[in-house]
This record gives sequence, structure tokens and C-alpha cells, in this order.
Amino acid sequence: MQITDPTDSRRTSPSASPSTGPADGRSAARAATRPVWDAFIRLFHWLLVAAVTIGAVTGLVLGPTWLKLHLLAGTTAAALVLARIIWGYLGGRFARFEGFVEGPLKTLRHIAELRDNRAPRHVGHNPAGGWMILFLIAAILLLAVTGTIALGGIFKTGPLGYAISYDLGDRVNGLHNWLAWGLLGLIAFHVAGAIFESLRTRENLPLAMITGRKRVGRGDILPPARSAHPRRAALIMLGTAAAAALIGITLAGRAVPRLPVARLDPTYASECGDCHVPYNPSLMSSDRWRLLMNSLENHFGEDASLDDATRRQLTEWITAHAAETVDTKPAHVLAQADPANPISLTATPFWKKAHAAIPDSVFARKPIFARSNCTACHGDAETGMFYPANIKIPEETTK
Repeated sequence: MQITDPTDSRRTSPSASPSTGPADGRSAARAATRPVWDAFIRLFHWLLVAAVTIGAVTGLVLGPTWLKLHLLAGTTAAALVLARIIWGYLGGRFARFEGFVEGPLKTLRHIAELRDNRAPRHVGHNPAGGWMILFLIAAILLLAVTGTIALGGIFKTGPLGYAISYDLGDRVNGLHNWLAWGLLGLIAFHVAGAIFESLRTRENLPLAMITGRKRVGRGDILPPARSAHPRRAALIMLGTAAAAALIGITLAGRAVPRLPVARLDPTYASECGDCHVPYNPSLMSSDRWRLLMNSLENHFGEDASLDDATRRQLTEWITAHAAETVDTKPAHVLAQADPANPISLTATPFWKKAHAAIPDSVFARKPIFARSNCTACHGDAETGMFYPANIKIPEETTK
């Protein structure tokens, strides 16, 4: 319930202030305003602007190599929003949700009054702005949840790294991207609303979010000075903590996902590593590995023949740890082979798409030398994980 505060308006109205000279203009202007946005609200607002900006740029523009910064920005945004929710019950009169979140009918009435140019001025958030804040909070929390699920399913890391399948993580990642664009749309509406309200009320709202002060005139609407629900915050925080504990206990009992073999067979590493990178067996299916092992006499233009006993030994080990035995992104995305060259990883559609922007000259230079030299740029290539944050294209060397 929002109320007018004629006492405050009389005390702070510019019309009630005595005339001042130029030397006292700044003091008079400050006397005509009152503190509205506390330090937490202002710090939260601008830190969230920075976090969302970094998250959007790293996630939608810069690509997977910026994943670490993207995760930091997303985690920061989620933490800020959670803190804002708590402050929405424990904070001052202008910060509490009950002071600016109205029901749908009152909000629609306020929008109609705005359309007819007869809406009163709210010193804090108006009803439309209140719902926009709720939508922004919900969007950021949903982004945090979907991002965590995608991170766990696709890259097997994060708090859900041992509980989410790749298929689920991949599907949720699509939703995560749609939510990101939706958040940008909400932000555009939010900015447009701030500009509209600044023009309507002749007050610089972005500046007020820096100084924390706004003017209060006669007839302006202020939120209640005291909370009508002092115990609600404690109940919400207890409920949130209980839900988090329940989810944590549930996830703790989930099975560890199928990960690539952590240690390569010594014979395999020796025989294959003498000529090229010993690829983790999880990068190809068992059928493609068998095809490769049965054609070693013509191995990419070279004779890599092995004695029958060694070939059988390596074939058994490789197929026992092939792509169908794991649940990683590389095992899934590299599954679609080129029919003309099924045993070449660099011929797969995914590999070509992922490396399309890299010039041929980069692959030819030292110390990379060839497209097949995955370890030159991927620090964890031999593990079969290929985590994007571990990508670093080396500079050309003279050695």
C-alpha cells in the first residue's frame, strides 16, 4: 500500500523553501530533495549493470574462450539479485517490495493513467516499474539456473557437474540463450521507461540512482514508512535455505557421469604418440576406431602397421573407452562423421564449423604445424574434455 506524505512534501517542496542567492543554489537544491535510494540499492544497481553487460558480451559476442569471465559475471549477477531479494524485505521503505509492487489491476490502472497523462508521481518505483524489477530479477535467476544446468551437462563442471546428462544440458543451453535475449529485451524496456519517466516528471532518474536523492512534492506518492509484514523475510529465507538443502541432498545421491578414461594405455600412448597426438578414445565411436585399426597399413598416407597381438590389444582397449561409453560434449558433437573420411576428426562437420574462423596460416605456423595437433591449443585435449576456457592459440615461435 502506497501513501502520500504531505508532511514530507511541505518540508522538502521547492515552493516552501525561502529564496536563495546563487551562492546558496546548490544547498537549496539539496534541501529540496530527500534520500530515496540507499547505498545498497545504488551499489546493487550499477554492479548489476556491469555484470549483465559483461555476461552478455562474453556469452553472445566473444565466444567460448571467454567462458571463465562469463561464469564470473553470471555468478556475480545471481548473487546480487539474491541479495536484492533479501533487501526487498529487510531494507528501508523505498527498497521493500511491498512499497512498490502492486497487484495486476492497480498496475493496469496506473498504465492507463500514464496513457491519459494523469498518473501521479511516485517518489520510489511506480507500479509498472515494480513489475519490471520483478521480471528482471526472475530473468536473471532463470539464467543462473539454466546456465548452471548447461554447464554441468555439457562440460561436466560446476555444482551440477555430476548430476546432469549432456542431452539435458544441451537442451537447457538453448533455453539459456533465449532467456539471454529476453533479458536484453527487458533491459531495453526498462531503459525506455526510465527515459519516459524522466521526461514526464522532469527529473533525471539515472542521476538519482547515483546521488540517491530525489525531490518530493505535494501530492507525490511515497511507500509506507514501516513494513506491514516484519516476519515475512525470515520465513522466506528459512524456506529458501530448506529448499537449497533438499536439492543439495538429492543431487548428492546422483551417479557420477560417464567421463573419458583419465589415463591412456601406455602401449597406445607410445605407438600412436610417436607420430602424432594420442587422441583420447572417447572422441570416436567403437565402429570408427575398428575401421581405423583395420586400415593401419594406409594410415593417412602412412604405413602404421602393427603386429596382430598389439593391434588386438589396442583395439580392445580403445573400443572399451570409445565415445558411446562417455557422456561428454566432444563425444556427442564429433559423432557425426564425414562419410568420405569417417576416421578423420578434422573432417567432421562440427570440427569444421568450430574452426571455420581460424585461417590456414595459423594451423601451419609453429608450434601448431597441423590441424590435427589438438594439444597445441587445447590444454586438456588428451583428457577428451576440451573445456573452452582451456583454449589458447599460441603465438608463432622461431624454434
